[in-house]
Amino acid sequence: MIVVSLLLGVAAVVVAGKWINQRVNLDASRVVVATQDINVGTRLTPDLLKAMDWPSGSIPPGSFHDVKLLDSRVVKVNLLRGEPLLEAKLAPEGTAGGLSGVIADGKRAITVRVNDVVGVAGFALPGSLVDILVNIKDDHRNPISKIVLEQILVLAVAQDLGRDETKPKVVNAVTLEVTPEQAERLDLARSVGTLSLVLRNQIDKSLGATSGVRTQDLIGGQVIVDQTKPEAKKVIVYKSAGAPKQPTVEIIRGLQKTNTY
Repeated sequence: MIVVSLLLGVAAVVVAGKWINQRVNLDASRVVVATQDINVGTRLTPDLLKAMDWPSGSIPPGSFHDVKLLDSRVVKVNLLRGEPLLEAKLAPEGTAGGLSGVIADGKRAITVRVNDVVGVAGFALPGSLVDILVNIKDDHRNPISKIVLEQILVLAVAQDLGRDETKPKVVNAVTLEVTPEQAERLDLARSVGTLSLVLRNQIDKSLGATSGVRTQDLIGGQVIVDQTKPEAKKVIVYKSAGAPKQPTVEIIRGLQKTNTY
């Protein structure tokens, strides 16, 4: 009886093992995942990937089952170790690695020079959205500050494409993703004035429709053009915000400038 019991037990274990293996093979498929953290713009090689078993009922759409299908593809987002490779996370086939593989279809990359002030103290990091502000001196008499571009994506700071860091980084150049029309506006803006980046909330999609700010808008001044005196091009009156004072009128005649009260 003991021998018969042992034989029946062994047979039950063998049958149960075969049944479990069959169920595992039926319910699992192969999915390609990253073997290490992969930065955006990296060209994929076999040592960065591996195929592993994945539950058939939860395979993400656009995944791959063969590492060879991903040879030389370029990732356009950062990937974590063990994360499955999806078509949506890859640049189109034939794309070169680096920054060019990150640029969206129909967009361009343009780099502007910044400092710790223009670059929002280093908080304009890859993946951030910024507005572009230009300050133009109008005949050195009536400067204007105006937002010319909104919701511009920061692709890189200096030569760094990483989007996982949150620590501010002061650099001397920022690369932005723009449309061809925006690239023309930005190139003109930096040639006629000085640029500033304005950091904005990632989920705020509202547009700031403004007409810009001039000097008289800040201190309550008023520009008056005297049509009776052709030699006087502009007469600017500034109103003080303090105690009431007699307004000062600045008159320009040719190269001479006089003040009257």
